[in-house]
Amino acid sequence: MTASLALEGMAGQWRLRLMGDWSLAGLVQIEAELATLPRLSGTLECDWSQAADPGLGAVRALLVRLAVIGAGGLAVRHVAPPRELALLEALAPATATNGAARSPQAARDVSATDGVGVLAGLGRWVIVQGGYLGEAVGFFGRIVAVLGESFARPKALRLPSVTRHIQETGIQAVPIVALIAFLISIIVAYLGSQQLARFGAEIFVVDLVAISTLREMGVLLTAIIVAGRSGSAFAAEIGVMQLNEETDALRTMAMNPVEFLVVPRVLALIVALPLLTIMADAMGLAGGGLLSMLKLHITWPQFVGRVRDSLAPTTFWAGLVKAPVFALIIAMVGTFRGMQVRESARELGRLTTVAVVQSIFLVILADAFFAILFVQLDF
Repeated sequence: MTASLALEGMAGQWRLRLMGDWSLAGLVQIEAELATLPRLSGTLECDWSQAADPGLGAVRALLVRLAVIGAGGLAVRHVAPPRELALLEALAPATATNGAARSPQAARDVSATDGVGVLAGLGRWVIVQGGYLGEAVGFFGRIVAVLGESFARPKALRLPSVTRHIQETGIQAVPIVALIAFLISIIVAYLGSQQLARFGAEIFVVDLVAISTLREMGVLLTAIIVAGRSGSAFAAEIGVMQLNEETDALRTMAMNPVEFLVVPRVLALIVALPLLTIMADAMGLAGGGLLSMLKLHITWPQFVGRVRDSLAPTTFWAGLVKAPVFALIIAMVGTFRGMQVRESARELGRLTTVAVVQSIFLVILADAFFAILFVQLDF
């Protein structure tokens, strides 16, 4: 017996009797019958007692059609519903689609479900991030273990590899770091002179450039540049080795990938970043001095003397002491994300991007903690 529908009732009280074959084989006929249903409002009772073998496709077709014809407001109740109906309603409460209206009770149910979904999503995120944190702590522990072994076995430091990475992360980064520090200090000096000129205090531009460069901008800009340049390179290089199963080959030969791939990069960046910071400080002061001479007519001896008078004994060290910490953060995040690469080149690109974003975020967060600490210590 083919599928058929019988709509009965009037004045907002409707009854829809479903009869015949409601299996997947009769789906074409079912959709044709459903297309004849007019728009309804009020309440509708769907009687499934005479429907034979209802399937998921036919049940879903009915629910979608009811959502469309009930756009003006239709409360639906099912009599003798099949198991498939409960499954579909669990997957999509009220099964409303394309903006179809829901009854007030259904709307409340969906709102409650959405709230639970938000909390569930937050819980999953916390669990995932907690897992990543545990992995990161374990990764840091393996680095410390290798460094501890180096006291008994100095070859564990792989000095030739460390030297090569210092050249790649430090010496090759000198031009871009110097240029950025020089230009940023000129911008700060120019904007500062415009504002201080209103009070006849142009000489304090020297203080502004010197203190901001040595305490904050020199090390922070250098760390951000290195995070984008070297942090991404660490993640990409180690990630490619993961994809090519080179790290698995090292483990097969009883070699520690952390010792060969991670520790040399970490040590190299810890050495290179403070040196780059010193160079960035010098270029920043040079840029501020150049603009002071050209725009404010402050001679170089005057500039140097004012810098000497404006700086406290701890100003230079307040910036330099951050550099090894920032270097450790950048190197750890880059190598950690590289070791996480699995399965595909797409994952390599994603984790390389994650490494850059997370390292920059953590560097800025660490800088904020240093700022609070230095204020408390009056450093």
